[in-house]
Amino acid sequence: MSQIHPSAIIEEGAQIGRGCVIGPFCYVAARVRLGDQVELKSHVVVTGDTSVGDDTVIFNFSVIGEIPQDLKFGGEDTRLEIGKRNRIREHVTVNTGTAGGGGVTRIGDDCLLMAGCHVAHDVQIGDRVIMVNHAGAAGHCIIEDDVIVGGISGLHQWVRVGRGAIIGALTMVAKDVIPYGLVQAPRGELDGLNLVGLKRRGASRADISALRAAFRELSSGEGTFMERAKRLSEDADSEYVRQIVDFVTGETDRSFLTPGK
Repeated sequence: MSQIHPSAIIEEGAQIGRGCVIGPFCYVAARVRLGDQVELKSHVVVTGDTSVGDDTVIFNFSVIGEIPQDLKFGGEDTRLEIGKRNRIREHVTVNTGTAGGGGVTRIGDDCLLMAGCHVAHDVQIGDRVIMVNHAGAAGHCIIEDDVIVGGISGLHQWVRVGRGAIIGALTMVAKDVIPYGLVQAPRGELDGLNLVGLKRRGASRADISALRAAFRELSSGEGTFMERAKRLSEDADSEYVRQIVDFVTGETDRSFLTPGK
């Protein structure tokens, strides 16, 4: 049985799962669907066409599912999908999608969005992503699994961040980041590989050696960045290297961060 504080407002039509806890002065709109064991701490707003997965906790003063901060938005029917076991901390804002961007903002499972983070319209976030305090992802960004975005960092519209990458604090990222890349400096420089993250995930010594060799080739090999990546695909035995190749050769609206740029 769910626990709903008397001061909370739950609009007719909202779907509340089993064992939910909805704290003081929360507002849950009519089209919201909360999974089982979801907890809203206090003063939380969940609105729009929004679904929140099981065991997710949303902390005080967060606003989830409001309309996009996009002047082109004209009230289209768009939505927000949040997966399971997420921790969304204080003062986080997450917007629904736009018709021009696919109509859906998505957050995967087991993510941590720390205090003050912003996830804009049409952003696609994978699983186990951490956004540190006051980080922001602008519209249409793609953040793949196991990424860490450092505090007070910003991702420009349409940027893709590959699986397992890490963005340092106080960093502005305006170009795509390869999987397992390490990005830092105020204007976002690709400064190596996320070796700590790779080791934590159990990457073998052979895979790490292959990634280092691939990074050297991408950094200083002959030809353009894209040409170097395509050459890597010819003899990439490591699945990790293959992920980088597939990422670089995939569709994108932006150029790539390269070492020192």
